[in-house]
Amino acid sequence: MAETHVLFVEDDDVIREATQLALERVGFTVTAMPDGLSGLEAFRADRPDIALLDVMVPGLDGVSLCRRIRDESTVPVIMLSARADSIDVVLGLEAGADDYVTKPFDGAVLVARIRAVLRRFGHAAGPDGAGPGSTEAADEALGGVLVFGDLEVDTDGMEVRRAGEQVALTPTEMRLLLEFSSAPGTVLSRDRLLERVWDYGWGGDTRVVDVHVQRLRTKIGQDRIDTVRGFGYKLRG
Repeated sequence: MAETHVLFVEDDDVIREATQLALERVGFTVTAMPDGLSGLEAFRADRPDIALLDVMVPGLDGVSLCRRIRDESTVPVIMLSARADSIDVVLGLEAGADDYVTKPFDGAVLVARIRAVLRRFGHAAGPDGAGPGSTEAADEALGGVLVFGDLEVDTDGMEVRRAGEQVALTPTEMRLLLEFSSAPGTVLSRDRLLERVWDYGWGGDTRVVDVHVQRLRTKIGQDRIDTVRGFGYKLRG
């Protein structure tokens, strides 16, 4: 099985070198770049399996780099932020990132988050990591084409159409929609969505869920997913 290729963009020399060594030690192939412009060039040249982007890098900041990558690819993106309460976290998720990790981070935690994202995207997760089909949301056979008003979800072909037009979703957005589609009309808590869509076996930041729901709404219709205040979200049947 081919090694997972990680693009890592970080301007701090010590963090970049130490993290690269830690990732390579567990079997990942790493291309490490010190700024956003060189990171974009490396992304286009190497087409990595996943990108780790520090928010504050020179030349082209991490949020802008994430947008550029998302314009060209659905490759998973994890943002790295120095502050858990920073607006940059939300901006990164809105730009198309799939997850984020707060600095300073433990190497084992970062590896676990990378593997969790890769499992969702169907990539190999590196040595000792589960491969495709490790999470449940996309694995459960929903069967055929599900219809919710003008929204059609083809759970076999992994395609979505709205009013007959195909809707482009990232893999994370697709898994989120599949989770909603498996239980239309049922309120799904943020914690459940974190566990089943993001593969979090521990508590996580619910902003990840909220931003992805907002992104999904812009694509499938603002009124398709209801907010149940204090409980979570539900897909209209």
